[in-house]
Amino acid sequence: MDTQKRATVYFEPDLHRALRLKSVASGRSISDMVNDAVKTALAEDAEDLAVFAERKSEKRLSFDTFVQGLERRGRI
Repeated sequence: MDTQKRATVYFEPDLHRALRLKSVASGRSISDMVNDAVKTALAEDAEDLAVFAERKSEKRLSFDTFVQGLERRGRI
């Protein structure tokens, strides 16, 4: 069984008020909403890391080289 850990988080007053209002409106605790938001952010990070790993073997192209190619082709 997972045990929850306590943490102190400080919110800007307007954000805290918004969280309290949403908590009441949704019938969920602020803690549940914050946990879900953090899980979502971490899941997005995991997706990004997976994409980076997939693209690891792609040829690298520097910004300078790309811009010079645009100039050579008369695009800029």
